[in-house]
Amino acid sequence: MSRFAGKVALVTGGRTGIGLAIARRLRDDGARVFTAQRGADAEFEGITADLADPAVPAQVVAEVAARAGRLDILVNNAGIMQEARAEDMSPQDWARMLAINLTAPFLLIKAALPHLRATRGAIVNIGSIEGIGCNPHHAAYSATKAGLHGLTRAIAVDHGAEGIRCNAVAPGWIDTELAEIYIDSFPDPAAFRRDIARIHPVGRTGKAEDVAGLVAWLASDEAAFVAGQVWTIDGGRMTKLSLPQ
Repeated sequence: MSRFAGKVALVTGGRTGIGLAIARRLRDDGARVFTAQRGADAEFEGITADLADPAVPAQVVAEVAARAGRLDILVNNAGIMQEARAEDMSPQDWARMLAINLTAPFLLIKAALPHLRATRGAIVNIGSIEGIGCNPHHAAYSATKAGLHGLTRAIAVDHGAEGIRCNAVAPGWIDTELAEIYIDSFPDPAAFRRDIARIHPVGRTGKAEDVAGLVAWLASDEAAFVAGQVWTIDGGRMTKLSLPQ
């Protein structure tokens, strides 16, 4: 496909998991793809970046612009999660999660806006169903994802007239390397996999490629009239009401 022929995309956290699937999909659809994260990326034009450092996001965008001459698509995917109730979380851990999950996307968007204005580009933020609901011990993670959803709407409102579209996706349970590590920590991983699949109306958990397909559509001209929305992609999980076990 040549949906993104001649266009340049930046995907943060594009070396693994959902970010990798997004980077591959954008590349397969014709985009020149840069990724930014801690550590090297041998598959794409990688930029080594500690996004917790507030000076780094602008540097990343400047490097993409210097090397490619433009920026059409920004995907804010990089994020971290630490499990703790609010009373058990240190201010330092709270601040780091906020820095990576919310402040870094804000700073990346801020730096990217002049380039996206020139190309009438698109921003896709990777939120979470935990920005809508919440699992136990996820106070900081849920707060940052809810904040990212709000930032998405604000950017769409403030910059839509400039030709910049901003949307978010809110994935549910997606099969990634980190999810597999979590499942394997249970005494009976096979039973947990069956149980987690059963709570989804579609009968399975999600794949990173499911998310990548939605992101590619939102970034494309096919979604030219879509702005300021948070798209839940969770196999119907948030729609299904719970019954007593």
